[in-house]
Amino acid sequence: MNAGRASRLVLDAYLVLFFFYLAAPLVVMMAAAFNAYPQPSVTHWEGFTLRWFTELFTDARLGTGVLHSFMVALGVIVIAIPAGLAGAMILARMESRATTFLYALMVSPILTPGIILGLSTLIFWSPIGIGAGLTLATLAQASFITSYCMLMFLARLARYDQTLDEAALDLGAGPAFVFRRITLPFLWPTVLTAAGIAFLQSFENYNTTVFAIGGDFTLPTEIGSRMRFGLSPAIAALGVIFVVATVAGAIAWVVLRRRERARAA
Repeated sequence: MNAGRASRLVLDAYLVLFFFYLAAPLVVMMAAAFNAYPQPSVTHWEGFTLRWFTELFTDARLGTGVLHSFMVALGVIVIAIPAGLAGAMILARMESRATTFLYALMVSPILTPGIILGLSTLIFWSPIGIGAGLTLATLAQASFITSYCMLMFLARLARYDQTLDEAALDLGAGPAFVFRRITLPFLWPTVLTAAGIAFLQSFENYNTTVFAIGGDFTLPTEIGSRMRFGLSPAIAALGVIFVVATVAGAIAWVVLRRRERARAA
């Protein structure tokens, strides 16, 4: 066996182990959603059932948690996209010794533990009348998700030709017109991608949210609170729905991208 074939076999084995490590928990969870056993399990199989999906749709708190998670995620997008874009444009166009310091300052929320972000947000906003709840959870999540959006915009702006702006300004266009007609169309794909990342980061967040949500709850905090008493297989059924929706969305995105490339060709 030559060295190239051996390297290929090692790589293939690594890929198999890697994807098994990623997919095995999801497969077990999905199988548990169809097991009649009253606890999430695949080792105690009592027969195939769809009972847990019916129970899932009759669970009012889980439904409310999903709604709250969507509300918070949309609020985070509204805050994080403009703030992240503004920060990225400042860093991309500022020529100063303070640029490195500002960059580190704006990225620091990503490196800060979620518990600290949740507590600090609660301490900061409570004295001015914004108590724990969905609004405060939105502000707490946006404090670090904005940094993710900013980094994505910075990567896009690194390929932006600023002479386009200068030419438009020389021809009499105002800054607002230049941004709306030149800069924003160039950044639009990143706006959509950053919005998707912000939504997913917000929807699954627990550590920051649990300290800022107070008496309200989102889907992750509701599931976390039920962990103390044991989970129902209905949670696994909810996971099946999310996995199917994610895979369907990924397939749809790939199909659309291929169609766009075909049209461009």
